[in-house]
Amino acid sequence: MRRDVFQAIADPTRRAILVLIAARAMTPNAIAEHFDTSRQSISKHLRLLTECELVSQEQAGREIYYQLNASKMKEIDVWLEQFRKIWESRFNALDQVLYNMKKNKK
Repeated sequence: MRRDVFQAIADPTRRAILVLIAARAMTPNAIAEHFDTSRQSISKHLRLLTECELVSQEQAGREIYYQLNASKMKEIDVWLEQFRKIWESRFNALDQVLYNMKKNKK
């Protein structure tokens, strides 16, 4: 089954993992310390994030470090852009209405 970035970010634990490793690469054990869940559960989340290419693995000795693949986050940004444009135009229209109301009060 093909997994996509939207499936990956649908889960709050996976979003929290992405935030954690955005600052620095971490081992699964270091990641698991931040959650009230099993190491095995974190491994499943990391596997899905890896399949979606949101994280990459790097071997350093016996340890595996997971790091954010920021370029893959662009896919999310592109999708969100359509909504950003809609809301910006609505906020701009609201600003204009408020400006006109304030101007008419004077």
